[in-house]
Amino acid sequence: MEISGHIVLSLGFQLLQDWMGFSYENELGPARLVLTMMVWLWGVCLWVFSQSTISYVKIFDIDQNHLTHREIWKCSTWLTIIVPTSMTAYLYLYSHGEVSLAASQPPISFPDFFLADILTSMAKVFSDLERSACRMLHNQVATIAWFEADSICGSHSVAIPLVLVIPYIWRLMQCLRQYKDTKEKTTLFNALKYSTAVPVIFLSALKYHVLPDRWTYVYHPLWLISSFVNSLYSFYWDVTRDWDLSVFTRIFKFNKPTWWSDLLYGQNWVYYWVIGSNLILRCTWTYKLSAHLRHNYLTVFTITALEMLRRFQWIFFRVENEWNKISKSSIQLPMTDIPNEDEKLVDLSDHTV
Repeated sequence: MEISGHIVLSLGFQLLQDWMGFSYENELGPARLVLTMMVWLWGVCLWVFSQSTISYVKIFDIDQNHLTHREIWKCSTWLTIIVPTSMTAYLYLYSHGEVSLAASQPPISFPDFFLADILTSMAKVFSDLERSACRMLHNQVATIAWFEADSICGSHSVAIPLVLVIPYIWRLMQCLRQYKDTKEKTTLFNALKYSTAVPVIFLSALKYHVLPDRWTYVYHPLWLISSFVNSLYSFYWDVTRDWDLSVFTRIFKFNKPTWWSDLLYGQNWVYYWVIGSNLILRCTWTYKLSAHLRHNYLTVFTITALEMLRRFQWIFFRVENEWNKISKSSIQLPMTDIPNEDEKLVDLSDHTV
């Protein structure tokens, strides 16, 4: 019995050491353990409150149907079972070379980078939200003074380029992850496209942090060059990679043709409009990524709205291109297997009372 007990303690100690080593490689493991412990302790707090004269329901102003301490303990019990089990399974798979099965991050899918692409068009929105939060934290009134040149929350703030660049860095990291998974060199060229937005953002922000002569003769020409490269590279990638215009907008070939589909499907003018407008709006979008060009608020708002429209039309052709790839692949997805919106509405009406 003493020998078996010693073996169990040794195994337990070894597992604990593995978990501690696991923490250096994956911070989520210890975080889950700490979260589980906090849930247990919160249940204890509620139990103590329920046994005393303190009405925590009134203090926190919570609903009468709130979780009791017993229900909290049920949740923590499941967490206590699931978290160590998942960590042990991870260590087992990792130690046996099954790295792909133990990986915490799934491969990048089309919805992942599709959403990230849309977020790059909303970079200015995130930047404005950051400034709004900054103003509220510093108790500054929401007036036109928000756009004044102060170094904390105004147009000179160093946080502006940092927030603007986040969607592009995110998309860049996705491309690098795709290359790691697929070894396709095209993803590296796509990553290069998003990296060209970084100098546009930071060179523009340097205007407020360098001498005027240095900006005029050094950084401003560099900003113009980087803006030119980013706009043309992005335009080229849209037309040659993200879109498939060879079928003349098959996306507008409706199952039930209307005057709207007849106006758009197979028409050459749609082809020229998409290419021309995308080129112009790709160039004007650089205006919004540049902090030193934000003094005309009406112009900034107009360009922001136009970028939303550019991304709006980009969605049609990007999704169509992806569908063409799927249709040509070995895995066929027939249209008859996918219910349309009208069929879904009929099904929903049949289930309503």
